[in-house]
Amino acid sequence: MELIVALIIGGVAGWLAGGIMKSKSEGVVWNIILGLAGGFFGAWVFQLIGISDGSPGWLGSILTATFGAILLIFLNRLLFKR
Repeated sequence: MELIVALIIGGVAGWLAGGIMKSKSEGVVWNIILGLAGGFFGAWVFQLIGISDGSPGWLGSILTATFGAILLIFLNRLLFKR
């Protein structure tokens, strides 16, 4: 059940980040991958700067993953000049 929830949150976060950053989406699978990676990256960044809730729930997880995915898209564009 946790895997299904993680995939749903990852998909929503990837879709939101793609829309915010106006990136050309590679599809649902890419959105899920981007959202899942963004969740880990966003949580790591928030922990570094001291923003942590402990158990943020669905909304907090989506926001954290979306923030992380936006950062990943930004870094990708910065490094590879797309």
